[in-house]
Amino acid sequence: MNTRKNSGGATTTPVRRQVTKRAASSGSASERRDHLVRLAAELFARKGFQATTVREIAEEAGILSGSLYHHFDSKESIVDEVLTTFLDDIVGRYRVALEQKGEPVAILSEMVRIGFGTLEPHRAAITVMQNDWNYLRSLPGGRFDYLVKAEDEVERMWVEQIRLGQAAGQVRADVDPKLTYRMIRDTIWVTVRWFRPGGRLDTTGLAEHYITVLFDGLATGERSSHRV
Repeated sequence: MNTRKNSGGATTTPVRRQVTKRAASSGSASERRDHLVRLAAELFARKGFQATTVREIAEEAGILSGSLYHHFDSKESIVDEVLTTFLDDIVGRYRVALEQKGEPVAILSEMVRIGFGTLEPHRAAITVMQNDWNYLRSLPGGRFDYLVKAEDEVERMWVEQIRLGQAAGQVRADVDPKLTYRMIRDTIWVTVRWFRPGGRLDTTGLAEHYITVLFDGLATGERSSHRV
């Protein structure tokens, strides 16, 4: 989830969701709010959070800028919802996986699947975290301190599980757990920059391919599969 090391401002060319601007002015207040969040998330992912204005979000939704303030008091409140929705989802899924109390490598494999599984539903949020992490963290008042807290919690989950794998003899004892986690993390999140739905592999296929490379390696020879 990070991207303190990967925040150079690179952008992606997202696949635009098929949404209609009319939805912002029809339906329940909750539906209108959710629609605005989706539209804003796409703009943040495409243009960057800093470069996106409230007026542009309103224009994309087909409403006046003032109408947007009926739902959100600021652009920061919108990106808050985008990011917390993603973080709540992935952290919650990781917790469920860890509660299964299975073999360490089986749980690590499931955590890989969870990570890749977020690439489609949370593509915009992941892109924002890739591109705007440093800027959001620099805003006054500590509003986005939760980003670091969430990242630290996720890192702790992964590192502890890798260490359990080492203790069980399922993961090599000569690898550094924290470094290993960060390499896994970066591999998953950077995928959002090039993965496109509808390609040869979906996110499930990507996850299984990565699990094979991660646990069985690239070299030929006898290998034991650790897939669930």
